[in-house]
Amino acid sequence: LWNEINYERRQNYTDPTGDVWDISEYRGRYGGILGSSTVQQIDRKNRESWKSFFALQKKGEANGKPGFWGNSEDGRELRTYIRNTSYSVEWGEYSRLEILVGKDLKDQYGLGHRERFRLEVRGEPHWKEYEKQGRLELYYDEQAQTFRAFQPVTISENHSRLAHPLASEETALDIGANNLVACTTTTGQQLLYEGCDLFDRFHETTREIARLQSLLEDSRYSSHRIRRLYDRRTKRRDHAQDALARDLIERLYDEGVSTVYVGDLTDVLETHWSVRTNEKTHNFWAFRAFVKRLTYTAEEYGMSVEIRSEAWTSQTCPNCGSTTDTVRHQDTLTCSCGFDGHADLVASESFLRRYTTVTRSM
Repeated sequence: LWNEINYERRQNYTDPTGDVWDISEYRGRYGGILGSSTVQQIDRKNRESWKSFFALQKKGEANGKPGFWGNSEDGRELRTYIRNTSYSVEWGEYSRLEILVGKDLKDQYGLGHRERFRLEVRGEPHWKEYEKQGRLELYYDEQAQTFRAFQPVTISENHSRLAHPLASEETALDIGANNLVACTTTTGQQLLYEGCDLFDRFHETTREIARLQSLLEDSRYSSHRIRRLYDRRTKRRDHAQDALARDLIERLYDEGVSTVYVGDLTDVLETHWSVRTNEKTHNFWAFRAFVKRLTYTAEEYGMSVEIRSEAWTSQTCPNCGSTTDTVRHQDTLTCSCGFDGHADLVASESFLRRYTTVTRSM
């Protein structure tokens, strides 16, 4: 269903008179299996992907049109989205998930007209109590050979599990290519998360993917092994993001931070773009995905994340304020005034001073 919807939109995109949003009605063909509400959710999810593509295209950052979920020859990606009113989850000794399916599938499994497809669930929810559940995502994890479910939920601001900032301190993050995050707080604390080893592993997997793709026949663009490498590379990156965001936010919470400033990479990449930097920030570190993860984690501690311009902060001397007499070489920033310091930590400090008053020494 995803592939057919996406193919039609790609065809409309290349047609000068076509309309990407004007597609055929698929409920008649797929509704009997999936149910009409799920057909609607797949269409909506694909529409969101195209909206994201156009938004990135407008900024000059689009990497390609929304792709397909595999094919019949190499195998399809097993994934679906269930509307928030079309499923229910019960947690207990025998936890279960019930989802709405179409009439044809009900007949195949002997389900009644009002029955839902029932599946056993293993796991522990992060939020057991919530006001509203969102769209459920189900997908098959080939590496683990199991189905996984993700359930977004809406909780109230006064939820008992939500923390509140211990003070009103602020911090600024410099997200870089070699060092993943450099952080300076108004309490005088500085943190640095290095990423060279992580990126080397990412780059090594990328090279292996390219080598395997060069061995494919002209009519093929992927293989089971290549897809597994892509999946492994993505999972390693996502795990690094989750772990870093959690560790960083917990440390900042202990410092009494309530506001986190994150630099907008658009200004930086326009000035200091290179193939290597682009691969690190966009492909490996996935800047937007990291900021999204950071924001979600910060919300649990009552902290806010704000995107601000950090242009020229990596060239500013914190001692004399000059941007023309400084020289940056790898991780070092030096100035003719005699200053010598860590470039990324200096950038995060200059970034912080731009938006707040810092009275403590670092």
